[in-house]
Amino acid sequence: MNEVFRFQACQAPLLVSIPHAGTLLDASLKDRLSESALGLPDTDWFVDRLYDWAPGLGAGMIVAERSRYVVDLNRPPDDVALYDRPVPGLVPQVTFSGDPVYKRDPPGEFEIRRRLEAFWQPYHDALLAELVRVRDLFGFVILFDAHSIRSEVPGLFEGRLPDLNLGTYDGRSASPGLVAAATEVLSASQAYTHVVNGRFRGGYITRHYGRPENGVHALQLEMAQAIYMEESPPRYNSAKADPVRAVLKRLFARLLEWGDEHA
Repeated sequence: MNEVFRFQACQAPLLVSIPHAGTLLDASLKDRLSESALGLPDTDWFVDRLYDWAPGLGAGMIVAERSRYVVDLNRPPDDVALYDRPVPGLVPQVTFSGDPVYKRDPPGEFEIRRRLEAFWQPYHDALLAELVRVRDLFGFVILFDAHSIRSEVPGLFEGRLPDLNLGTYDGRSASPGLVAAATEVLSASQAYTHVVNGRFRGGYITRHYGRPENGVHALQLEMAQAIYMEESPPRYNSAKADPVRAVLKRLFARLLEWGDEHA
């Protein structure tokens, strides 16, 4: 078993990246975490389950197995800040709520470097290799970085988050036509609110790999967890999730349709 990530190769020019759904922690790390962090409150709960139908459309998937508290795969390896607001970094020391992640022995430079080599680098090596393979095969590839977050996180933003938050690094990570096609689907889903390049404009994965001029188009979708699950305690809710899955299926169908039009 690969305890870093699960991977399924693309059959179509669409790769789904899910970097924050992992929950694995080594026993030695569990012993060092605070009571708050042991509940893994900042996990993108059940996102892999929300998208489990995607391979049936030919989409590839790469899903992290390790918790983001081990290392955050959507942060740059040099841990440079991506946002104009404080957020947990590459190896988080605080939760989104501001609680300490560690009750003792926070990781030092050597341990952080080891985590990068053991967990961050293999995920990104596999991600890049598949993007290159698929781009060379089809002439282009769409990278869809899938996320979710609690609908209210006062430490990060005021008020309730819109339901569907599309990020394109302010239009730099994907073709305008592809962004328009995605926005069209979200706009038609009147049961859910949406925003483009609002509080979530795309993390490291979207910003680093999205190079539309080179045939790699990257989109990030951050979803408010309340629309598909019970947030406290975290529990998948099929009655909520099934309509969301239907929207996501329409979204992927439209993305692939756009690809066919522009291949």
